[in-house]
Amino acid sequence: MSEPLRPDMFDELCPSSMLPFRFGDKWAGLILTCLADGPRRYSELRVPLRRVTPKMMTRSLRALERDGLVARTVYEGLPQRVEYALTPLGRSMLEPLHAACAWAAEHWDELLDAREAYERRAGAEGAAKAAETAQG
Repeated sequence: MSEPLRPDMFDELCPSSMLPFRFGDKWAGLILTCLADGPRRYSELRVPLRRVTPKMMTRSLRALERDGLVARTVYEGLPQRVEYALTPLGRSMLEPLHAACAWAAEHWDELLDAREAYERRAGAEGAAKAAETAQG
């Protein structure tokens, strides 16, 4: 059995949040990372992914299953047990995912600066349009 997932596995400033591209949806990369050490139950995934709503977690898991990256196994019994595990295809995504996160960590300041500059420009453009409309 794998070690339990840490609640602080992904902090608010995780480099994956800065990636200008996604591996699947917003949460897919984090789910893949959680499954790297072996199969996990839904409740185990919820520990480090507590910021993800149950609806989005289910949607992300289904999308990963649809794309062949994650396998869902149902174990009969009372209560019924479901586990999620990486497929070989999903496991092949770990290296590029880790490389992308390392890139984001290396370029963290540049990414933050670019996003802040964009927000300032967008805010200034929005204010100018509002002023035009008010005069208009």
